[in-house]
Amino acid sequence: MANQPDPKFPTFSDLYSHLLTLPAPLLPPGKATSPSLTASISALGLHPTLEVAFHILNNDLPSAHFLVRHMQSPPAYEGMFLHGILHRIESDYDNARAWYDNVSESDVFKHTWVGGKGEALDFVLRVETLKKAGKGNKSDLEKESLDEIKRVVEWCKKQFGEQRMEDASDAWVKPSEENRKMAEDMVSGGEGFRDF
Repeated sequence: MANQPDPKFPTFSDLYSHLLTLPAPLLPPGKATSPSLTASISALGLHPTLEVAFHILNNDLPSAHFLVRHMQSPPAYEGMFLHGILHRIESDYDNARAWYDNVSESDVFKHTWVGGKGEALDFVLRVETLKKAGKGNKSDLEKESLDEIKRVVEWCKKQFGEQRMEDASDAWVKPSEENRKMAEDMVSGGEGFRDF
């Protein structure tokens, strides 16, 4: 039934525990790990940042991207950070670095990357090196990727709770003037295409 929690995963904790058993998101998956979980994730009605994180844990990048586009400017630092993580998983490393840089002074980023921006960007570089040159320890990087997402989920759960949100409109932000202009230029063809 639409908008009702999945009987197999009726709570945040049930679904989150299950998602943590799936392969860690690190490199472009091609498709969601478990497509049937997309509806289960949405049906919980979580704060949008938690829903995005859950879609990322399921490697459902289109669903995550759809939601995160509504949270791509301050004060939605959590959504902006998840946008960077999403681009890292998609192997769009320059965009990932740009998003990480945009949120590097935010509380959620500092909570997640205690070693700061340099540590985070080093991680992105190591993932990029694995993808492009086949060098690096994939299982160690998968663990780091999962740990990064778990710390963001921990932060968002503390900030927003795990209860159902009947109205998430407070989580959406208007795009910054710069992002609005980029989007307009993409539609009108003025400046070419940039992935968000």
